[in-house]
Amino acid sequence: MNEDDCLFCKMVARQIPVTKIYEDEQVLAFLDIHPVSDGHTLVVPRQHFRRLHDCPPELLGQVASRLGNVARAVVAATEADGYNLLCNNGRAAGQIIEHLHFHIIPRKTADGVFDRWPSHEYPEGRIEAVAEAICENL
Repeated sequence: MNEDDCLFCKMVARQIPVTKIYEDEQVLAFLDIHPVSDGHTLVVPRQHFRRLHDCPPELLGQVASRLGNVARAVVAATEADGYNLLCNNGRAAGQIIEHLHFHIIPRKTADGVFDRWPSHEYPEGRIEAVAEAICENL
């Protein structure tokens, strides 16, 4: 997907309307039209990058520096008890729009959203092997 085909790039360019929450020279934040909860907000860099690791560190830092203020406003407006900050990277992780974006999902206690984290235990020796492989790729 390139910028010409990207739904979020079209939103940034004002070719598609959004319910804007925040905007500056680096980011656009708007309400998700298919929210998990009221106030579910998306924060996107204005420049097109497909995934987190594709985004230059300087820009990623600028985007990240806006997340706290937007999250604070979302939580206050929705009277949420907490929130999830998510960034899906790749189809296997649930990324539907291939433009880097962060979800701020307001949460209420016992709301039934993400009730169970699908964790597991490593078999003996596996955690060390995984750590070694990751370190080799840093």
